[in-house]
Amino acid sequence: MKRIITIAVTMLAVAGMGLLSSCSTNVPMTESGLTKETLVKKFQEELIKVKPGSVLELPEGKFQFDNTLSLNISNVTIRGKGMNKTILSFSGQKAGSAGILVKANDFTIEDLGIEDAAGDALKIDGGTNITIRRVRVEWTGGSNEKNGPYGLYPVTCKNVLIEDSVAIGASDAGIYVGQSDQVIIRRNKAEKNVAAIEIENTKNADVYENEVTNNTGGIMVFNLPDLPVQGGGMVRVYNNKIIANNNPNFAPKGQTVYNLATGTGMLVMAVKNVEIYKNEIRDNNSAGINVVSYLSASSAAEIKNPNYNPFVASINIHDNQISGSGKEPDSRLPKWEALAKAAGKPLADVIYDGIVEPAGGKPAKVEDAKICLENNGEITFLNFDGAGGFKKISRDMKPHKCTLPALAEIKLPQSSATKAGGGM
Repeated sequence: MKRIITIAVTMLAVAGMGLLSSCSTNVPMTESGLTKETLVKKFQEELIKVKPGSVLELPEGKFQFDNTLSLNISNVTIRGKGMNKTILSFSGQKAGSAGILVKANDFTIEDLGIEDAAGDALKIDGGTNITIRRVRVEWTGGSNEKNGPYGLYPVTCKNVLIEDSVAIGASDAGIYVGQSDQVIIRRNKAEKNVAAIEIENTKNADVYENEVTNNTGGIMVFNLPDLPVQGGGMVRVYNNKIIANNNPNFAPKGQTVYNLATGTGMLVMAVKNVEIYKNEIRDNNSAGINVVSYLSASSAAEIKNPNYNPFVASINIHDNQISGSGKEPDSRLPKWEALAKAAGKPLADVIYDGIVEPAGGKPAKVEDAKICLENNGEITFLNFDGAGGFKKISRDMKPHKCTLPALAEIKLPQSSATKAGGGM
């Protein structure tokens, strides 16, 4: 049985707190005479002293916080009345590197908005059984490199569900899952971020029924070398709408995502076992899907981690609708400008650097990488010869007429649960 703590604002704009012993009855014991600012203080206090199994309920309204809200107690739910009705604002934040920082297991947050955090909007570090449902994160001042890097940000977590949420304006990724295992990201909307959704050094993930538009790039699946957790892969990306992600890149220089080309529908980099299917991918000005080795971006000498594999392989791209790609590749980046000159415009719906992992000392063939294209209609393709400096560009898809087995569905303990919500 959940212990519900209702933090309420009365009709006279006084705040109250109630402790309930039943999940089915909501009759708060109200403390009258409290100001709206006191509600903010009460909520901060409850995050410190809350008991496992509790639900912290927030009323409608916009509430101002000037430092990070931290939760370190497991089995807690934070619930508002709707992502546009209960708003936690961090504009003018004075302290802390995030809006909300959670280091706990069995955590759920739902039905509220988080605005204008100085750093990440919602960071969850090292948790198991994490649910983010109907949460809006937004930087309300538009595209700006001073916006926080990440919107919804679970890292080193297991059993992560992000659903029916909205991410707007992040200077790195609106929805980011890093170094995690067993992940579902579904039915979300991401716009005006640098990257809409990033799956980084993460294994066993399903990304589906999301709408990503007007970002710099849409959905990214990749591994980076300088992270403790390696070996991301086994990722399915399906039934998504990845449309017109042509918003200029506003990431600060020095961030990896600064080098993301404006107009990238999908980026698949240095990862194996990814299945991309039944997506609508259109009108992305640099490429619909860009499949590359990490060696396209950096030299092998720069990789210091002996456990890192920079190559891309076993990428199954099938049954998608991809069109209108590569019409105006990002001239901000010299490599993309050079590629456009070498290959001509438009580039292609699917582009590939052609860099294949050597095996057994034998010369690698492009067929060995198993970058498979099947049943995608009349798509265009480009192998841009990343290792050879664009000298042997090919549009021949024959080496990629192959089939790979379907990847397994991801099932989470919390993914089939239905919970009442406060709506939008």
